[in-house]
Amino acid sequence: MTDLQIRKMNFAFEDYDVPFLWNDANPAFSSMANAVSFLAIGFEKMIVKMILQTKPLITDPEVAAEADAFMRQEGQHSTAHRQHVRALIKQYPGLRETLDDVIGEFDRLTAETSLNYRLAYTADLEATFTPVFKLMLDNEAALFRPGDDRVASLFIWHFVEEVEHRSSALVVFDSVVGSDIYRMRVAPSVFRHVLKVIRLACEGFNEHVPLADRRIDALSMFASYRRKQRLRTWLPLLHAEDHGPLPRAFDDLPLGEQLVALAGVVRSQLPKHNPAHEKLPALADVWFRRYEDGYDVTRWYTADAVAS
Repeated sequence: MTDLQIRKMNFAFEDYDVPFLWNDANPAFSSMANAVSFLAIGFEKMIVKMILQTKPLITDPEVAAEADAFMRQEGQHSTAHRQHVRALIKQYPGLRETLDDVIGEFDRLTAETSLNYRLAYTADLEATFTPVFKLMLDNEAALFRPGDDRVASLFIWHFVEEVEHRSSALVVFDSVVGSDIYRMRVAPSVFRHVLKVIRLACEGFNEHVPLADRRIDALSMFASYRRKQRLRTWLPLLHAEDHGPLPRAFDDLPLGEQLVALAGVVRSQLPKHNPAHEKLPALADVWFRRYEDGYDVTRWYTADAVAS
């Protein structure tokens, strides 16, 4: 049977004005993480529908239990990210259109692609999360600690639970489809779609959130976009629209750690990949222990101060 836990969180985003620039020290990471919130809502909605379609095809009771727990965890993530995005829309109403566009992209996947494709999509994307989120969580002092405590706590919770269920999507895929060749074959289209959705979110940020509030061009995370913007700066006749500076979210992180994460992403797409063997962020174990001890993980950095 699965050992995944279903943890219901309330970050009380309705109680205050949630800042778009929630980590003032790293505007690019703030924007990237906000885009993750938008993507998570659409992606996790797709996952829930996908698992409901898949359950009748699963014959192994342990796989069925894993699929159910995976779906329920993802449902909790979607609920929490909806609360976060709702708070941003309250301040920037135009982001409602952005959210609808992002959800629409995943609704189209559900309507227009096969169940096998969506199982592969989920397995491919989820397999990348452990190395990527390890990079982030290993550098929490720079990426999360300086930021708004509730927003930081939302992402820390989500990322450690992604590490917890790191094998779930592949377990379900292998049970129903079981073809590494198919998973690898569709991977390029999967990641094109993921980048398309993130780009939609970032374009919405540029359009609906004033530069004074975001402080950077939200599309700065895309290398090809940065190159085009710099080319247009050198060639004024191209009339580039200036949306702000173009820093990267990980500019200050150790290059060696970034390369390790990149190697992990590549490895995650290879045949016979087993996420259970991945190196895990130390922060995940700390988080799980604190949660079991009753620590208020929705205020990761300030709960002790509030309690005292």
